[in-house]
Amino acid sequence: MNDKTFPIVPDGFLFIIPLAVLGILCVLLGIRWAGVPFLAVALFVMWFFRNPHRVTPEDEKAIISPADGRIIKIEEVEEQEMLNEKVRKVSIFMSVFNVHVNRAPCSGTVEEINYSKGKFFPANLDKASKLNERNSVLIRMADGGRILTTQIAGIVARRIVCWIGKDMPIQKGERFGLIKFGSRLEVFMPLDTTIAVKAGDKVRAGETKIGYLT
Repeated sequence: MNDKTFPIVPDGFLFIIPLAVLGILCVLLGIRWAGVPFLAVALFVMWFFRNPHRVTPEDEKAIISPADGRIIKIEEVEEQEMLNEKVRKVSIFMSVFNVHVNRAPCSGTVEEINYSKGKFFPANLDKASKLNERNSVLIRMADGGRILTTQIAGIVARRIVCWIGKDMPIQKGERFGLIKFGSRLEVFMPLDTTIAVKAGDKVRAGETKIGYLT
């Protein structure tokens, strides 16, 4: 199954089905004390991989949060890997309790995708941005502007999933990937972007406006 709109992300069934089967077998064999924990974990994993419908604002100037979670940092940085210029960066931390499906912050064409292997430090630490495993997606908008989104693995997250490829068109709010079990996501926007959030704010992927282009 490759339906990205299904209520549960298909990638999750690789975990859900074995856990559920083990739990049911234990119950059927009369080992209820072992089966119940397996079934409980299967239900939690099913909930973790939930894939809710979202309504994306139609405001063309708005940059939308690509992740559910909490804003942990807003800063001006020199992005040297793909943009090679000063930009505004918004960092979002996703706990294991957040929806982990990532969505495009803007509409455009995927100009480049860059995956880098790395460590698995806690995703809320600043060094995770540079040292952890990450996947960067660069989108070029119709007016030539570029927005960079980086998926960063955390201490629990051990796999980054990206469903899109280079040169593919993408719409604002469209699902493009996920990070399994806790992580961080960063958005790099033009320096003159008006930031619409602050540190500590909670955001929802595909819905919350985090900035406005000039």
